Amino acid sequence: MEMETEQDPLFEDPDFAAADSALFADYTTPLSRLLGRVTWLRPQHICKRPQLFPDDLTGAYPKQGILGDCWLLCACIMLLKSRNLLEQVMPPGQRVWGERGYSGEFCFQFWQNGCWVKVRVDDRLPCVDNKLCFSRCHSPYAFWVALLEKAYAKLHGSYEYLWAGQVCEAMVDLCGGVAERWTLKTAGDTTTTEKNPFPKLSKEMRKCSHISCCVHSAPAGAPERGQFHALSVMEWTDVKTSDGKDVQLLRIWNPWGRRCWGGDWTESGAGWSSLDPLCAMDLLARTQEGEFWVDEMEFHQEFDEVTVCYPIAEDGHLHSIYTGSLLPHTQHISGHWVRGRSAGGCRNNSSYSSNPKFWLKVGAGGEVLLTLLQCGPWHGQRSYTQRPPGDSSSPQHPLYQAIALHLWKVDKKHFNLKQTLNSAPSASSHTHAYEREVVVHTHLSAGFYLLVPSTFLQGAEGQFLLRVQSTCPTSLSEVKVNVPQESVDGEWETASVCGRWTAGSTAGGGRNFPSHGQNPRVPLTVTYDPGGNNVKVTLRQHGPENSLHAIGFHVYKVSGDRVDSMVISSAVCPVVSCVPHSHSQEVSVQCRLPPGVYAVLPSTYQPDLKAEYTLTIERKIHRKVMSSQERLGQVVQEISHISVMRL
Repeated sequence: MEMETEQDPLFEDPDFAAADSALFADYTTPLSRLLGRVTWLRPQHICKRPQLFPDDLTGAYPKQGILGDCWLLCACIMLLKSRNLLEQVMPPGQRVWGERGYSGEFCFQFWQNGCWVKVRVDDRLPCVDNKLCFSRCHSPYAFWVALLEKAYAKLHGSYEYLWAGQVCEAMVDLCGGVAERWTLKTAGDTTTTEKNPFPKLSKEMRKCSHISCCVHSAPAGAPERGQFHALSVMEWTDVKTSDGKDVQLLRIWNPWGRRCWGGDWTESGAGWSSLDPLCAMDLLARTQEGEFWVDEMEFHQEFDEVTVCYPIAEDGHLHSIYTGSLLPHTQHISGHWVRGRSAGGCRNNSSYSSNPKFWLKVGAGGEVLLTLLQCGPWHGQRSYTQRPPGDSSSPQHPLYQAIALHLWKVDKKHFNLKQTLNSAPSASSHTHAYEREVVVHTHLSAGFYLLVPSTFLQGAEGQFLLRVQSTCPTSLSEVKVNVPQESVDGEWETASVCGRWTAGSTAGGGRNFPSHGQNPRVPLTVTYDPGGNNVKVTLRQHGPENSLHAIGFHVYKVSGDRVDSMVISSAVCPVVSCVPHSHSQEVSVQCRLPPGVYAVLPSTYQPDLKAEYTLTIERKIHRKVMSSQERLGQVVQEISHISVMRL
């Protein structure tokens, strides 16, 4: 077919220009070495007769360039195994080089927060010395990987934002499904843990699931295997040695496109001599560029983590990786954590019950998969820092909140929220995790279940998506809570004070210690009491979660108006207390105080503990009642005018 004429201008993406702004974000990765060296070329200027996909499937395999996005390329392998997924991400029928109608524009789709988002890009690709400098295909004439990578970089904000990430997140973005990952080793251990996922995977699931593995640090003697590097499991097979011993072999693919292995199952390794020669020849013949074999023992010794993506049937439903069963019943619902209203924090907090709540009705018993996804957008922010995914030594994640999902079986007609939440949950994600998505797999009997998604920190805001996929019919809905309306003749005023407990000075400890009166004193004046709670006091300590102190506070009535000169001893009783002291980031109490002057004493339980804190006091104050005659029609009309002005 004939090429378009030179007079026909090719598409140039105005939202993701072929410039440094598309390459770099903060210049904190090794990518910054490319500054001033990159040129942007279209595929027809890189090679003759470019194509999206080569005729040979092996030539379509990704090959990593100098961008640290092995996590994305391992997920891309999944697309080569499923035409349905590939056409979902890359809609078919797009005009390519040499075809009439080719415009230099390509369209991709990525699953984001519950829906498929279209991303269009031009085909100007970053090159150094007229060669692609980032990901490419094994075939020098195929460009599907380079174009997909560019679209994914646009989705995130720049190529540099793809440096280091989670395979499970890329898998979900490319299929809209669910991925689980397990740690194979405990900290400082080289042996497998009891949380071994492999026995749960049947032979059929091993064959149809997409499995990735990663190393957190380069093993001794193999530095080129890299640090925090992801690879893919291409095949998993059982063989029998000449002495009758059963061995499980895994064929591993390295996105670098080279074999970096020194075990018993290298091409000249000792392991092959233990197999029938014909079997050994067949297995060795299956390896492509960048692939190698390991046995299961080597796999557990050398790799730190494994990720498994649930297989997706042609109708879009998931297969359980535990039972192989189809999960045809799917539902999802979105929600928000809002500070001061529905961001109650973890179960350590008395405010836990204020978190969003949902009903799950299970019609008949069955297998249920629940996931809690915290939503972005993450545009313009790094997706992951360079640290081991799931590394518990890192106390917090730069973008995500630590989240968890708990569920309790309840009798909907006789339901006591406090008693239910104080009992053991029927199932949960066990711990709060700094993950984009946490997964709960369980079997539930028929009935009603209360679902509570939460963040670890009280007051942490965010949007989330709750998904349910099951073998049995389910119904998911939000629990409607009647929130008492505030009196129309008052409003809340908020004030915050930052301070610190200093050992030997202002760290007096709790009331059990004679030094309690040395704690900082924050004055509180109450002028208005319309009835009901009129004061809320919140104490938040600053510091990492793994070194929290037990904190609390007391509120004392002051005689006169001299807060600093008031003598506070064990004989003086507080009018309000936030006790017992809790190892929480934040504690709070709502109360009713009559008009007067008070002193709030924040404290750690033990004296002489050093820490910084913020004390926030909300109090109701009087305001004039204002009547409003605004009607819906007037609001709609105003919004319409604003919309017109923005066109």
